[in-house]
Amino acid sequence: MKNLILRWSKKKYGEKKRIIALIPAGLLFLIVIPIILVKFSLFIDAYLHLPSFMPKPINFIVAVFLIISGLSFSAWSILVQFKIGKGTPIPLMPTRRLIVEGPYAYCRNPMTLGIILYYLGISIWITSSPSIVLTMLFTASILTYVKLVEEKELKARFGQEYIEYKKKTPFLIPRKKK
Repeated sequence: MKNLILRWSKKKYGEKKRIIALIPAGLLFLIVIPIILVKFSLFIDAYLHLPSFMPKPINFIVAVFLIISGLSFSAWSILVQFKIGKGTPIPLMPTRRLIVEGPYAYCRNPMTLGIILYYLGISIWITSSPSIVLTMLFTASILTYVKLVEEKELKARFGQEYIEYKKKTPFLIPRKKK
């Protein structure tokens, strides 16, 4: 798998191909997964007669803040990957260079952070405890993938440059640049 991604990272893809590649991933992460999250969580809530965990309209205010923050951070990350890295977040079309600017100056996985905030916002909006649990399970699985697969692939592709970036930049929780 690692050699395959290394080969893919050497290929040049035009803007049209990269945009087309982003469409299915965008649909999956922005629409399909949230719909499954909401439907499944509300089903469990109804089946177990679980109460809401947050009063309205507080849930709406918190949810909107998280959703907008998450989508903004993810979109910024994708734009930087697209423009500066000349790639996409999709392993078939990875960035051609290591990105340390924009949101990547604050944390190494800003797109992941953004999608987690987005799903957490949806969970708070529907005030569903199972939705929070499912979001945490998703978070654990995506962070495990990043640690076990993606970081090894980045080290193989960018070597010492990635190792130095990793030392200076937090994994997920952003901090101010020094």
